[in-house]
Amino acid sequence: MRYLYMQPSQIRDAVKRNIPVVLPLGVIEYHAEHLPIGTDYFIAEKVLNMVEEQYPDDMVLLPPFYYGTATCAVADPENNGTINVSPEKIIPVAEDIFKGLLEVGFRNIHCFIAHQTEGFYQGMPTDLAFRFAGRKIIFEFLDKKNGRGWWGNEENAQYYTGGNNPFNYIRVHPVRTRESTQKKFKGDHTGVLETSEMLVIHPETVSMEKIDDSLWYARTAHQATKEFGEDALRTTAEDVKIVLFGE
Repeated sequence: MRYLYMQPSQIRDAVKRNIPVVLPLGVIEYHAEHLPIGTDYFIAEKVLNMVEEQYPDDMVLLPPFYYGTATCAVADPENNGTINVSPEKIIPVAEDIFKGLLEVGFRNIHCFIAHQTEGFYQGMPTDLAFRFAGRKIIFEFLDKKNGRGWWGNEENAQYYTGGNNPFNYIRVHPVRTRESTQKKFKGDHTGVLETSEMLVIHPETVSMEKIDDSLWYARTAHQATKEFGEDALRTTAEDVKIVLFGE
């Protein structure tokens, strides 16, 4: 289900069933000369759309957040297109998004990102901003709902044993989570993986003749194929399904 198209009765049913509510995260970043600046977002969008199409009644897909912290590590933004929003500016927006979702009644919120996911559990600026915002809002929400000292109450004794864990209300993930997937489809920037995926997602935006060999990170793009991209997207969608549905 697409959130913007849902009626209140459908939202109430989604809250009652505690189905996953998914927020795609993206950045606007220079992706060499042959790929569009929305590449990272397009990959996350495609994967989540694939999962939503398989589970149209058991998943809520939220409108995306595009304006992440791209950083300027790849290229100067001038004449190249990168729009970098600092994490300090993102955090308050993410807080309000999460606060709003909790107030609606959702308790199974997931964000997925395909940008700078190397060493993900240490974190990079965009995902860290959303993770910090999620934790902060959960604490504030619980203090307001249950009062200070909520964790110390006997009824919350199962917290450390895996039951009644409110910090699962909001979680942030890379699109590729299984070790086997990460090994087979090694992350890159405008290289063979992202170029192959874009040949599937938006082939009209890929210009193979513009691959610039002076950019070390783009050289493997010559090896890109639609078949490799299809395999990568299909396998990545399986990773997301396991996170959301345990399958």
